[in-house]
Amino acid sequence: MQRRAVFIWRGGPIPHIKDRVTDLKGLPLFSQNAAPAQAAPEPEQARKPAPAAPVVEPPAHLTVTELTAQIRGVLEPAFAQVWVQGEVSNYRPAASGHAYFSLKDANATISAAIFGWAAMRKKRNLPFDLKDGMQLLCRGKVSLYGPRGTYQLTIEHVEPLGAGALQVAFEQLKAKLAAEKLFDQTRKRPLPRFPKTVAVVTSPSGAAIQDMLNILRRRAPQIRVRVIPALVQGEGAARQVQAGLELVNRHALADIVVLARGGGSIEDLWAFNDEGLARAIAASSLPVISAVGHEIDFTIADFVADLRAPTPSAAAEIVSGHWVDCRQAVVDARARLGRAITRDLATRRQLLTHVSARVVSPRDRLREQAQRVDELSLRLERAFRARLDRRRAEVAQLSGKLEALSPLRVLKRGYSIVHSEDGAVVKSAVELKQGQSLEIRFHDGKKKVSVT
Repeated sequence: MQRRAVFIWRGGPIPHIKDRVTDLKGLPLFSQNAAPAQAAPEPEQARKPAPAAPVVEPPAHLTVTELTAQIRGVLEPAFAQVWVQGEVSNYRPAASGHAYFSLKDANATISAAIFGWAAMRKKRNLPFDLKDGMQLLCRGKVSLYGPRGTYQLTIEHVEPLGAGALQVAFEQLKAKLAAEKLFDQTRKRPLPRFPKTVAVVTSPSGAAIQDMLNILRRRAPQIRVRVIPALVQGEGAARQVQAGLELVNRHALADIVVLARGGGSIEDLWAFNDEGLARAIAASSLPVISAVGHEIDFTIADFVADLRAPTPSAAAEIVSGHWVDCRQAVVDARARLGRAITRDLATRRQLLTHVSARVVSPRDRLREQAQRVDELSLRLERAFRARLDRRRAEVAQLSGKLEALSPLRVLKRGYSIVHSEDGAVVKSAVELKQGQSLEIRFHDGKKKVSVT
């Protein structure tokens, strides 16, 4: 059922706008030289003499400020007090305490403002706050905002009428899909820890994809990003996002899919509250992250997706999270390994210093042994010579004794030794025979003789 804005005048009969512009007749608003439009000729019987009018010198032109002031003089008195019913959209509370939003129905939208809204709530003890999708009945006046040349409804009294049409549709679809268990955690697919390719279904010219690319390029440049272009707002946006999701699944273009869009009003994000898109997310064979709007924004896609990211930038951080953790773990392990090696080298260096102080150098050891060999050789030589000298003395002593007892020494005193032919010593003359050959040994030689 369509809702229409209702204007109710409570201050008496409304003067017609035409009556308010009679004072502008005859003013050349566009150019001093502009020719007046030619009126259609009146029938002869309808012609009457016009009353004489005072001659007024028209101004050469109007400034924008003068034109705006004249329009304000016509518009604001005509709508000094009206009641308007509509749905709140694009609600923006200001730090000053004022509230700015739009009132809309199916066919029109008007800007609205409540000055001192925070103080009004406190003073009147209002139990509600404004939010997008709320139906309101407002009393106020239409005013012209000169700096922008736009008109707005300045509200003095406001009454809530219940949830707006979009909010009602959202709650109804949410309840329907929840009853079908599309939001259950048991059907959620786990996200890959180290995705190599990420498909982002979004507008390629939006700020959301630029933020995601900057984060992924900084945190995990090895991840390949495939942007699937789609409208993310307006008529046909839901169908394009759904088609992009189905395309990624049909051709297995990535390890994970991210549906991304920046923040906006409930109307701006309405494409992600589409039932067909929600069922496509539930049927996806690839894990899906919904990164739509800001942290305070919720859509049906957030509930159906395997994971909701508060913002597109947060989705990029989630996708690259394990890569960052792994890289940090490698950096930490390298640092720990470096510290362990440094400590081990210091310990071994200290041990080597301690051992080297106690161990003799092999060269010094060889020199010491060589010196020891030289000493032993000298001692052996001395011992050998001493023993040789003793032996020589003993031999000389024995030689002296032998020489004293030697038969040759007796021969020198005139004695001789007779040997037979066989070399035996002849000890008696009885042993001799005539003609026998003998050998007589003297102290200075031998002579052969024969017995006669």
